[in-house]
Amino acid sequence: MPRPLPQAVLLVDGYNIIGAWPCLKKTRDYSGLEAARGELVEAMTSYSAFQAYDTQIVFDAHYQNTSSNREVITELVSVHYTDFGQTADTYIEKICASLRPQITQTRISRVIVATSDRAQQLTVQGYGAEWLSAQQLCWEVEATVCRVRKKYQPRKQSSSRFLASAIDAKARQRLAELRMGFK
Repeated sequence: MPRPLPQAVLLVDGYNIIGAWPCLKKTRDYSGLEAARGELVEAMTSYSAFQAYDTQIVFDAHYQNTSSNREVITELVSVHYTDFGQTADTYIEKICASLRPQITQTRISRVIVATSDRAQQLTVQGYGAEWLSAQQLCWEVEATVCRVRKKYQPRKQSSSRFLASAIDAKARQRLAELRMGFK
């Protein structure tokens, strides 16, 4: 059975984000571009799962003589390497143009493009897409990580193995009174 259309599509200009996020620039400079791409994909995978966005991370291949390639990471995240001579910007513009009818027919509620490229911002907004700067995306990813940690953070463990130790003194006193038959 084909999966339903996503409510929101997030298109990420991969190298633009790597160049804008300090943590990814540091990784790129010390460990190489492949490591920085991996960190970006990992961050987007977690973020997309939490937000339920269909995320496409796009990397330029215009400096390499290779054909386009698509790598599916999860059900919600895929990585696209463009054709030789094609930039991530033109690829993203084509996707925005192809998704525009689905937005107008309300099959997709939002198309969001993450890039700090000003010309790209204006172009994709012309197609009805929203724009998110690299810095805004960074803040949203960090806020999402904090929300997830808070949501799944283990409860404070009692130092005792008895249930009575985990409740406050007033409740413990009331339980003792009930046990002794006092009202």
